[in-house]
Amino acid sequence: MEIKVINTSNHALPSYETIASAGMDLRANLEQPITLKSLERAIIPTGIFMELPIGYEAQVRPRSGLAAKKGITVLNAPGTVDADYRGEVGVILVNLSQDEFVVQDGERIAQMVIAKHERVEWSESKTLTATERGSGGFGSTGTQ
Repeated sequence: MEIKVINTSNHALPSYETIASAGMDLRANLEQPITLKSLERAIIPTGIFMELPIGYEAQVRPRSGLAAKKGITVLNAPGTVDADYRGEVGVILVNLSQDEFVVQDGERIAQMVIAKHERVEWSESKTLTATERGSGGFGSTGTQ
């Protein structure tokens, strides 16, 4: 699939790091570093603008290494970029660690997955088909 993209940053387009990667790394596009204090959040620009086909979305997700090693994650994970959005892709980063974190220009801050989605039409009903699980949720199937 080809997607039209405008890149206003000085960095390469988002790319897959390995042949089997689902996500492409997004890089910070900053004029100066941004410091995130503990529990602070900021929208980090990427310089990427795109034209997704109808029926697709871009999901912005945390990078596992950044989350595990530094406590930095995407606040609204996964963030959704809709097909009709034409603005710059921004990443809402939050610092969940106790230490300050400095976001540098060009740093890989999140990953983006392009995903097909469906639209639904609701069919109102008074009943639903019974299942073994029923209305059990939030741990009702156990932990092992």
